[in-house]
Amino acid sequence: MELKHIVTEFTGTENFSITPITNGLINATYLVEDYDSQEKFILQKMNSQVFQFPEIISRNHLLINGMLTEGNYPLQLVEPKEALSGSFIVKDETGESWRMLGFIEGTRTFFKIPDLKTAYESAKAVGCFLSTVNPENLPDIQTPIPDFINFEKRILDYQISLQYANEDLLKNAEAEIETMNELLFLPQKWIEMEKEDLLPKRIIHGDPNIRNILFDERSRPVAVIDLDTVTVSTILYDFGDMARSYTNTLDEDNGDAENNFNPHIYRTVKDGFLLSLKGKLTFEELENLDYAAQTVIYIQAVRFLTDYLNGSVYYSTKYAEHNLDRTKNQLQLLKGLRNYLRVD
Repeated sequence: MELKHIVTEFTGTENFSITPITNGLINATYLVEDYDSQEKFILQKMNSQVFQFPEIISRNHLLINGMLTEGNYPLQLVEPKEALSGSFIVKDETGESWRMLGFIEGTRTFFKIPDLKTAYESAKAVGCFLSTVNPENLPDIQTPIPDFINFEKRILDYQISLQYANEDLLKNAEAEIETMNELLFLPQKWIEMEKEDLLPKRIIHGDPNIRNILFDERSRPVAVIDLDTVTVSTILYDFGDMARSYTNTLDEDNGDAENNFNPHIYRTVKDGFLLSLKGKLTFEELENLDYAAQTVIYIQAVRFLTDYLNGSVYYSTKYAEHNLDRTKNQLQLLKGLRNYLRVD
């Protein structure tokens, strides 16, 4: 099925244009402009290696949108578009899944935080999102990616990659592997807290980095987007991933990064995040925010390095050492955070 036929399955017209959007890490993404309806949409082929259950993602997205609407959520929503078949997913002839989403005009994204005000408003937006989707009784949100926040498995996958990686890749990553192994103790507390049920189960975004917020021309948040990873887990993960993506002063592809952690943004992000959530979080959650930031950065470094050693099959890459550069960047970010927190 050609790309234009997939678009027609959603729009019912052949009078449209398609423009690739090339800045995604996971899904192949296109901007579709329907000339008949004068509407724009986002079309995505969902990465089947990452998202094996696209129908779960669509179902979760609709549930979350319903909760946000009922909760008088102040930001805009991205609405999934129903295909002519009545489904929110269209399969091509190879079995790959495609979906179409509404497009919000007049918005932009950032790959890194430009200033403290944007950091605060962005963290406040994510905190408001999480507060709104976490009522006393949680709805039946299903797991879109099994073991996505299973840190024990992330470490096991990393250790397996060390056993089977190409010798050249192991040699190239020798310094990063040494650092990673020195910090293997870091996620153990997280793993134990989850096993002992010390961390409440909450609906989380799962990928609340700065790229997943749309801003207007005055850098005000308009929408929290990309609900593919919404799941039930600990809210510490979302704070950790925000700290990871917001405080990095350089692009995460920059393997030459040094001193790329911004402590001022870190403090600001924490304040914005807690504005709507502080009264809802438990003692364990509040006490472990700094620890969560360290652990999530470490695990992201583990994921980049594991993918590099496995031949870069998960994340989109533009050159052979791309995932290794991402690993180096995250390790420098973690070093900066740990120095700021004065932890050994």
